[in-house]
Amino acid sequence: MAKHRIFTTSFASVYPHYITKAEKKGRTKAEVDEIIRWLTGYSQEELEVVIEEKTDFETFFAEAPEMNPSRRAIKGVICGVRVEDIEEPTMQEIRYLDKLIDELAKGKAMEKILRTT
Repeated sequence: MAKHRIFTTSFASVYPHYITKAEKKGRTKAEVDEIIRWLTGYSQEELEVVIEEKTDFETFFAEAPEMNPSRRAIKGVICGVRVEDIEEPTMQEIRYLDKLIDELAKGKAMEKILRTT
């Protein structure tokens, strides 16, 4: 079975869309970056390198320094699919990120988005 197209899409090509979505709702690039760092464990410098090198999504998640264990608390529907029910691990990671960006754009507090107690 062929890989989904998003796996070979560069993270850098989608990243500006995350920022635009957030900024349209009064949120910031810094908040988008904070979410990405929280989810993946990348430092800001590492994130900037990934973007500059146009790393694809599959590699972006495969090489993430430390996926946040609290990401399993992310629940809900994205693109008509419940994120907690997605069986393909990389696709689930991508959809977790999509869900977090959606929550940001919907005005949710960062503490709730980052699942802090």
